[in-house]
Amino acid sequence: MEKTSRRTGPGVRLALLLPAGVAMLAGLDAALTLLGLPAPVPSDRLADVHGPLMVLGFVGTLVALERAVALAPGGTDERARPWAWAAPGLLGLGGLLLVAPAPLVAARACLVVGAAVLVALYGAAWRRRADAAIAVQGLGALGAVGAAVLWAADVPVPYLAPWLVAFLVLTVVGERLELMRIVPVAPLAERGIVGGACALVGGAALALVWPGVGTAVLGAALVGIVALLARFDVARRTVRGTGLPRYMAVAMLASFAWLAVAGGLWLVAGPTTSGARYDALLHAVFLGFVMSMVMAHAPVILPAVLRRPLPYRPAMYAPLALLHVTLALRVVGDARDAAVVVQVGGVGNVVAVLAFVVVAVTSVLLGAPARPGRDQRAEPPAAAPPSPTAANRLEVVA
Repeated sequence: MEKTSRRTGPGVRLALLLPAGVAMLAGLDAALTLLGLPAPVPSDRLADVHGPLMVLGFVGTLVALERAVALAPGGTDERARPWAWAAPGLLGLGGLLLVAPAPLVAARACLVVGAAVLVALYGAAWRRRADAAIAVQGLGALGAVGAAVLWAADVPVPYLAPWLVAFLVLTVVGERLELMRIVPVAPLAERGIVGGACALVGGAALALVWPGVGTAVLGAALVGIVALLARFDVARRTVRGTGLPRYMAVAMLASFAWLAVAGGLWLVAGPTTSGARYDALLHAVFLGFVMSMVMAHAPVILPAVLRRPLPYRPAMYAPLALLHVTLALRVVGDARDAAVVVQVGGVGNVVAVLAFVVVAVTSVLLGAPARPGRDQRAEPPAAAPPSPTAANRLEVVA
């Protein structure tokens, strides 16, 4: 057991995390190119792979690493799963190969296999504890496999976007479902979220053959899931708190609003694979929902993964607010067909993400405040067990 622990210590986890950071920076660089603006590293290839790079290479690696850590043996009676680290390893390698001048087929193969191992991780989690929340996240991982396989078959990115959306949304929603259980949850909430997850994956499949029907199902599923989250998620309670719990709740409630915007666009406007509506819809999900959730959970996930505390500081609100304000500006620019406004909003999005990284790194280096008060009590201690599952986040939201 000790030998396994050493192999998967903080150094190994950091090494698996670094490719996600490279993918994020390359994806932000590509975002500037797609906006028609000068980028630090001009590259048509990065612009072409922007979506899979950010979703599978960046967020996918983070999700897989978290899941691999969560499946570390919980006791002497559990066996180690060294193969679990292949999921973040392959997804991260796939992201690096997308950035490097390597054959695209090699990157795509790594992403396909990495996503498949991620599905296996959720299978292992299900065998440990059969649960609706795990099932929802597993369905999300199937969305990652679908996206990776379709892209490997040369399906254009706009047509596999629903699969990428299903992956990210269901991964987050599954964890939110776990956290709802700190208070008794009505059966409607659990059944509704499981049904919405099935509809989301089904809508992604339908959109390939019947785009009109598929996108209507996708939109209805997103709107229904948001309605359940808005009604039952614990963020409604914790937003009245202080410190880290309140910060996380603010970020999550704002993310729910953006997911509703995306669902409404699919439900009302129908299929879209290019232009202003496409830009607004995708960034409502990938920035407004997903990146806001990343900012919300970073103070909990990163310490659990790397065993290095990321203390909450009020300065974290600044990049969070900038993200949502500039995204709103971008969507208004899309609605008005105002290219300059979209560019300004897009640059603001990039600055917000980079600013959060700077704030987070600074907070880690400074350590906890000298006199932690009530606002700091929810931070996970440095010696906390390395399991970032939602069950181990109850101290934050309680």
